Amino acid sequence: MALVTPYTFIQCPCSDLSSQGEPVAGSLTETEHDDDDRTFDPRAPRSNYSLYPLEYLLYCEDCHQIRCPRCVAEEIVTYYCPSCLFEVPASNLKSEGNRCTRSCFQCPLCIGPLSVTSLEAAPDPSLLTADNASAPSGPYILACSYCNWSSTEIGIKFDKPNGIYAQLQKLRNGGHARLTAKERKERRKEAGQGTASTQSETAKNETLDVETQFENLKAFHQSQLSEASSVATGLSSLGDLGISSPGSLARIMSLYSGDSLHSKKNKARAGPMREALDSDEGLQVVDLDESGAIEALRAAGWEGTNSTEQLAAQGGNPLGEPPLYGRTRLASELRPVPVLLRTKRSKRCPVCRHIISKPEAKVLSTRFRIRLVAGSYIPSISIRPLGAPPPTTSSSAAAAAAAAAAASGVLQPLKPVQYLLTFKNPIFESVKVTLATPAATPGRFASKVTVLCPQFDIDANTDVWDEALKDGERDRDARRGGTGTVAAAAAGQLHHRHPHGHQAEAGKIWERGRNWVSIVVEVVPASLRALGGGGGGDDASPPREGEDLLEIPMFVRVEWEVDTGGDEVGSTPAVAGAGRDKDNTKERRELAYWCVLGIGRISQE
Repeated sequence: MALVTPYTFIQCPCSDLSSQGEPVAGSLTETEHDDDDRTFDPRAPRSNYSLYPLEYLLYCEDCHQIRCPRCVAEEIVTYYCPSCLFEVPASNLKSEGNRCTRSCFQCPLCIGPLSVTSLEAAPDPSLLTADNASAPSGPYILACSYCNWSSTEIGIKFDKPNGIYAQLQKLRNGGHARLTAKERKERRKEAGQGTASTQSETAKNETLDVETQFENLKAFHQSQLSEASSVATGLSSLGDLGISSPGSLARIMSLYSGDSLHSKKNKARAGPMREALDSDEGLQVVDLDESGAIEALRAAGWEGTNSTEQLAAQGGNPLGEPPLYGRTRLASELRPVPVLLRTKRSKRCPVCRHIISKPEAKVLSTRFRIRLVAGSYIPSISIRPLGAPPPTTSSSAAAAAAAAAAASGVLQPLKPVQYLLTFKNPIFESVKVTLATPAATPGRFASKVTVLCPQFDIDANTDVWDEALKDGERDRDARRGGTGTVAAAAAGQLHHRHPHGHQAEAGKIWERGRNWVSIVVEVVPASLRALGGGGGGDDASPPREGEDLLEIPMFVRVEWEVDTGGDEVGSTPAVAGAGRDKDNTKERRELAYWCVLGIGRISQE
């Protein structure tokens, strides 16, 4: 829970399985199921995933329900790079991956941003230079300004300052070019490496990096599938499905094993697929001698060995030298990591699929086209200690000491403290609020709670100038001797502030404003020394972590009426054709939810 008290959390209805017609976890009988429906325990493990501040919640106008970040359905609007703010089309993700393909990279050691720097020394600013002097030329490197790492440590330099991703994709560690299968064949032909058998043996023993091996093996299997589909009947669609298709896995296994896949009539089909024979087809001879790697690890030590986070970042890097499957062991072999793309997402209601949040598609824009925050639809709740009057007797002195302790966030056991609970109405209709809370808080150490005014009305959120005009009319009527207004003012209904010596009374509100109402809640903190916890069985163990925190579960029901005008779906023809009464059509709406009021911590002294 939050460390700063007091605080207010609201429960999202998506965590209440009983409202969805499902049994509550741990319930054995219908009686326990009904009890779970009536009460809410903020200390239950499930409560950690259902309570949110009001600022985190959204609201669905169609379902008239609160929605939390866990229950909304998200849809991706835009992919973009957080470094260069370049928008990436969704069609490029399959071919280029979820990384930026421009010149945005992160340091493999400290994940700081890498900048493109020229190795040529910059001209001395104190010397005179020509007006048309060109900028420093290459070669260029990627350098980190935080840990001073640069791409020269892995022997990689670039010819151009832009398009670093494409240049790095063609380079291996040490500055060696990564050759394709076609380029390797051409180089072997130009070198004239003996007979065909000698060239085949050389290709079989050639060492490949992971990316080149995967590309060759993928091309080899695709060629085998196309040959098999052209000979065998019934396999014409196998090449269209692709190797990654789940439907073709069984067919591939049957081709290797030679088992019959189709009916008995299909006997004259091609034989099983063969394995790769050389490096051009994806064959990689495993080197079981790891003595060199062991000596390198001993020389580098613990600091020179890659961490789990660095290996995870390299595993998602399509440009790694040998990054996958734990082959990169030393920090000196790490390569720059392309920046991971980010997304802008819209949110929909999981029930009616209504859009409740949709950002602007432009990357540089921080605005929202649609943003239905819960703070604009349900009353906000705040709680603070009620200041005690100046002490005149010993009892009032004790109350003042308890109020001062409550203001500091530390509650004295068995000493009653009063709090002001303020509700603020954000909508343009007056609402009726009904509160319900258990007489004793759940848990081993039960504190007593009393809401002095559990039912009240809050005025609509009208314009401030309208309220000022109303105040002026009230003052004018009071000067003229208006008996009705004076009587209402004497009853405390039109005053924004009560006198200093006003006492809290049951059934009456404490303060009322333009669109807010404050009521008094009296709390008697439990004693943490009581055996058995005062309400939790025979457990006499000392207080556990978090049990000294006083949290009050409160059920809030809000009712209001809105003008529909007869245009709502489902309105009867009589109402729709009422003519002048059409604008006076009212619809009654209701919203009920649980909230948790964090008061403070009970002193254990």
